Amino acid sequence: MAPSAIMTKSASAPSEFKSLLLRTYDGFTTRNVSTAPARDCTTDEVPIIDLSGMFGDLNARKKVASKVLNAAKTNGFFYIKNHGIPQEATLAAHQKAKEFFKLPVSEKGKLTSDVSSYGYHGLYTRQVNPSQSKDRKENFSFHYDPGFDPAHKSHLATVPQHVKDHLPKDSMIWAPNGIPEFKETILGHYEQCLATARRLIRIIALGLDLPEDYFDRLTSYPGADFALVFYPGHGEDKIEDPEEVGLGAHTDLQILTLLWQDENKGLQVLNNNHEWVFAPSIPGTLVVNIGDFLMRLTNNQLKSTVHRVIQHGKTDRYSMPFFFGFNFDEKLGVLPTCVDENNPPKYEPATCGELIAKRLALGAKPSS
Repeated sequence: MAPSAIMTKSASAPSEFKSLLLRTYDGFTTRNVSTAPARDCTTDEVPIIDLSGMFGDLNARKKVASKVLNAAKTNGFFYIKNHGIPQEATLAAHQKAKEFFKLPVSEKGKLTSDVSSYGYHGLYTRQVNPSQSKDRKENFSFHYDPGFDPAHKSHLATVPQHVKDHLPKDSMIWAPNGIPEFKETILGHYEQCLATARRLIRIIALGLDLPEDYFDRLTSYPGADFALVFYPGHGEDKIEDPEEVGLGAHTDLQILTLLWQDENKGLQVLNNNHEWVFAPSIPGTLVVNIGDFLMRLTNNQLKSTVHRVIQHGKTDRYSMPFFFGFNFDEKLGVLPTCVDENNPPKYEPATCGELIAKRLALGAKPSS
């Protein structure tokens, strides 16, 4: 069943709107989107949530949970501040990203995996949305590994074999690239994101009237991918294609995403009026958005919101998204606190891995 709470199937669009094609777990869908120019978001559209209470007592955590749940239900996107990730770890990773993307393409290309979708990918090699341009970005990405997880890296011999078997066999993406302490610095920020995501899903459990540790067993070996992303600036060059995207319109696949972005605007979120709004960088914050699987588990109570990146500026833009999901083999249905007599489950139990595979298997465009 498609996430109909935020996507509507429509064959035609009014003149002030245009039809946007999107991939879902259950195939292609379309929705009508305003053609008005993007503007900066308001704090009502993408609120800023202070997470200080996340580190406090139960009452403080419940207050934060209420704010997080309200934003997740209303918008699906919000900023977080006082999240506990040291700024020095983040800025160090950003510096390594800049050094990496300045390498010659011939050197970066050596870190392209031939057995998975991770590693390096160059300009115009990906197309997230099949109805839009190819993505004008470069990225380097990697997947969760127990060796990167403070919860497991001191006793890797006890990691279950089925977890080891599931991990992509692409260690070559970490081959030396000439940048000192590249892997160590990137993982320093990654570990902080992993810890924050585990804390944040506990806050979400509280907000959903579940025990605070309800999701703990589901995040022992989580889906936790990370990317360094580079959107080259155009300098003085003319924008040849005003419809060109840095990253095509889409929803995220898993539970939630933590995004650090530099000072250059690019991220656009589709608001409740079907208008594109920029979510610009705010110093000291991360952007959080809800993914499709969490929307499914909450019976569409939480919103997985469409977003994209438009980079038509002169200056280079960098971002670092951390994608968080539950253990790959956990088959989950709608949460018990998200159903009642008037709201039966909209979805059958499934694993996130199964649903992601279905979505990724969709062709370039639906047949007409």
